[in-house]
Amino acid sequence: MGTISLDLFLTLDGVYQGPGGADEDPSGGFTLGGWQAAFADAESGAAIMQGINDMDALLLGRRTYDIFARYWPQRGNSNPIAEKFNSMDKYVVSRTLEGAGWDGTTVLSAADKAAQLKERHEDIHVVGSGALAGSLLAAGILDRLNLFLYPITLGSGKRVFANGSGVPAAFTLAAEPQAFPSGVVRLVYERSGIPVTGLDAGD
Repeated sequence: MGTISLDLFLTLDGVYQGPGGADEDPSGGFTLGGWQAAFADAESGAAIMQGINDMDALLLGRRTYDIFARYWPQRGNSNPIAEKFNSMDKYVVSRTLEGAGWDGTTVLSAADKAAQLKERHEDIHVVGSGALAGSLLAAGILDRLNLFLYPITLGSGKRVFANGSGVPAAFTLAAEPQAFPSGVVRLVYERSGIPVTGLDAGD
């Protein structure tokens, strides 16, 4: 049985929108895209690439799919990420998309249908796709969080599990935290049930 992991590049105030480029995702009037590159270093780059190499399927929400489908096919096999993404099985969750133009992409009509992917693939990754992540968490089929935390705040932009899109869930560390020279920290969590609440701090 495979696992579904969420890969997110996050600021300290929880923003995941537009890390890769100034015009990557200007939705909602967001003008602060392209914040990740200032913290690039060889070690964090290697960790990100290792995660990409390990995945055998890509699961995306509609917005992230549209961004990726415009960008990565145009790169051909000019870099390792493009080669991997273009050649692997991809799935997009959408109620309105009738056909996917990116080769190797299958459209899923609802987030809960992603559960069946665990029978076909070992290591399924959701990249970005914050709204989809909330739906997968609520459906109980999101297994792991791979978070790269960047030492920056933006004050605006899309935040993961915002506006009630998440549900109460507990997680435990699944790997040793990694700190990189640029100040980026990688945290890996696995879902471990429901949170313990109702306790007073002094008890």
